[in-house]
Order: sequence, then C-alpha cells, then structure tokens
Amino acid sequence: MSQPMSRKQQLLKRHRRNKRISLLIGLLVLIASGVVLAWWLAPVLAVLGWVAHEAWFADHLFYSAQDDYRYNFAPDTEHPVVRLVGDKLVVDQPLMLDGDETLILAIKIKSGWLGRFFDPYVQLSGAEPADRQTFERGVNGLRYLNLSGCGSALVGGRLHVRGRFCRALGQPELWVFRQPDYRDQRVMVIAPHADDAELAAFGLYSQAREAWIVTLTAGEIEAEHYQQMGLERAAAARLKGRLRAWDSMVVPRWAGVPEGRCAQLGYFCLQLPAMRAAPDQPMASREADLSDTRVFRQFNPFPLPGDLDGAPTWNNLLADLRALILRARPEVVVLPHPAIDPHPDHICAHAAVIEALEGLAWQPTTVLGYANHLHDNDRWPMGNSGDGIALPPVFDASLSLRPCSLALNLEQQRDKAMALGMMHDLQPRAALKRRLRRSIQQLLAGRTPSPYGENEFFRKAVRRHELFWRLK
Repeated sequence: MSQPMSRKQQLLKRHRRNKRISLLIGLLVLIASGVVLAWWLAPVLAVLGWVAHEAWFADHLFYSAQDDYRYNFAPDTEHPVVRLVGDKLVVDQPLMLDGDETLILAIKIKSGWLGRFFDPYVQLSGAEPADRQTFERGVNGLRYLNLSGCGSALVGGRLHVRGRFCRALGQPELWVFRQPDYRDQRVMVIAPHADDAELAAFGLYSQAREAWIVTLTAGEIEAEHYQQMGLERAAAARLKGRLRAWDSMVVPRWAGVPEGRCAQLGYFCLQLPAMRAAPDQPMASREADLSDTRVFRQFNPFPLPGDLDGAPTWNNLLADLRALILRARPEVVVLPHPAIDPHPDHICAHAAVIEALEGLAWQPTTVLGYANHLHDNDRWPMGNSGDGIALPPVFDASLSLRPCSLALNLEQQRDKAMALGMMHDLQPRAALKRRLRRSIQQLLAGRTPSPYGENEFFRKAVRRHELFWRLK
C-alpha cells in the first residue's frame, strides 16, 4: 500500500517545481539576450546567475522569511513583563532565576538591505560568553530568541539585544520555563540511527547521572561511499550497517556511558513505517540483501527478545523496547518530536516508544522530544558552530510546545564535536557541488565553515544549547 506524502515531501516537491519554472524563465531570458544583444552575453549571464543562485538562493527554505513564527505556549507559563530601552532588555517586575530555566524572548526581527545578502543575527551581550542567534536572510517577522544562560545578566539589567544586518522592533515578550535538572536523573536516549543521540543530546547524556543509549536501526542504506571502494551495492550496505552499529555502541564510551548501557536493535533504515503498517510482517533491508537483524546486533552486551528469530517486525521492536525500558528504568526518555522532526524513521521511533510504554510496569516521569531535521528549513539551527539555538520555525498554532534548553560550555561542545567526528557516516567528504557552493557562500555571503568538520551537522549540532521539548 502506498504511503501518503509527508508535509516535508510536499514542500520539497513544490520547491522543485518552482525551481524548474524559474530555470525555464531564466533560460528564455538568456536566449533572448544572446539573440538581441550579443552572443557572448548569454554564457556570461548564465555563469553570474549560477553564482548568485549558489550564494544567496540555494537554501531549502520552504516558507517566506517574512512569515511570523506561531508558537502557542501553555496559558500558565510564567510571563514577566519586559521592554527594550535602547538595546537593553529590562524586566519590569521582580524575577527570581536559579540558572536552570529556559528563557524565551519573542520579538519582531526586521532585516536591513544587507540582511538579504548576509545572514542577519542578534547579538546577546552582557552575559559571558556573549551569544548570537541567526535568522533567515530577508527576515521580517516574529522570532523567538533563546535567552537560556543569560538569566543573571537579564535580572541584573546588563543584557543587551543588538541586531547585525537586522533590527529588533516592537514590544518583546518573555516566557520562563522552569524545569528540574535532568542531568541528575536516569536518562534513556532513543536514536533512530547511529549519531542521532549525539546530534541531539550528547551534552545531556554525557552529564547524566546514568545514561542509556538505544539505537533502533543500523542505518545501512545510501552506502555509495563504500561502493567507491569496489564493493557491490549489498556488500557496501552491509559494511556501512556494521560500522554504524559499532559506532552506536562505542562512541557513547567517549561520554562515559559503559557498554552495558548501550543497545543496537539492528532494524533496517527507512523500513520502520512499513513495519508499523504491518506489525507482524518482516521488512527486509532495502539495500543490504538482509532480513535478519542479528547481523547488526553482534556488539550488544545482553540478549533481547528480538534475538530469538531476528525478524525485522514491529512486534519485535516493541518487545525489545519494553525489555530495555524495564532493564534501565529511565526517569527521562529522550526521543524525536513527531510534530517537528519529519524524518519517517524518527516519527516511527517516537510512536514505537509510546506504544511500548502502554501498560508497562515502569513509566518515565519525563519525556523530552528533539528535532534533528525540520519540515521547513534545512539550515536550522542557522548560524555558526558555537552559536545559540533560537526556536525553529513553527506555523501551527494548535501545537502546545514547552521548550527545554540545556547549556553547553566550550569544552562540552568540543567533546560533542569529537563524538560526531568518530561517527563513520559524518566522515566522507561532501559532493563537489556542495563544497563549491560553500566556498561561494563563504566568499560572497560571509558564511563561516565549522572548525570541527565538513559535514553540515558539525555546524548545526555543536552549539551553545541543546534544545528539547517537554512532551510529558
């Protein structure tokens, strides 16, 4: 049975259609200029147009930068009155903060004309170290700054909000989300693929009193890098799956998580939706010519229910998750947020955990969601490695969201970057077209590459904050 297109797929289809129309119009203009003006003008304009496209129009942004983000926080959320005096943020009532709160400031950001060519950002100064948070080029709408970690500067009247290539306008609104320190609890991170736990929550699990890492799939598909070594398609996929299974078990050791608290379930990449649709039917790998999950479970330190037959079924996945939750007894479960992260394996990973918890003797006190991918903006979090993470674009006001931000110092960010560098899937070089695009953007649009690695996730994930959403 065919699956309905996700919102991400629909947006991408519309983007590609619009791009084809733009290319057709551009081609007609080039032909006309060559015929009417001079033959050599067409190739010159073609090269200049391509360079301009790569520098300023190549981002996958599936909404207008002038749209307001539409967040709906719970009515009982603490909402102290603040105002901007010049560029200083002033609190108009007593506010007690202990440093663990998540502070979110809603304010209109309006790009200047240079902000259409260079990424506009807001500089937060007065707290140490200073922070900056970046937005879409041409932004002109309501955005949500993450002030977490700036509480003492805010209360002390030292926090300044300054725009670069943009201005902060209008009446700001502040929300205070108070939460316990989840690092003092037993944490289980659910990773649909090897590296998802590190991308989303390395800072959290590396500091947790006790941490468990559970990876659902081997992530064996798209193994072209290994085919270049001379392997045929299935053998390359099997090698990639074995390497990523190894990564999922070994890299958490860098954060102090012992082998006995890691599990690789070995299900097959992008097959979780099909498993969910037919819970008792095995779903073989798309590329590895495998239908037995035990190939990728060989590094597990203890047996699991799915080891009995190795069948890649939804029912086996639920049995594995129940056994692991009862073994670990996590107080905090961290998993993908199904309304924000559109990856089909991520949506199904969330669904599997929630279904596994139904009627189970052990229940976590907190469920936190994360998003390693977005529907609308492939560059989010925007900006550079080490910057703060502003809230992502959300346009569905019916969603009730409760953000939870964890601060990472520079040493913790570097440890996270090294963990990502150990992941085999983030090591291959980017395609030539992507490297060329980045060079053009660095030269013409002022974008800075990550000092930690070439893969885009080094820029997006190694940040001053890790951002979660409290689901329970």
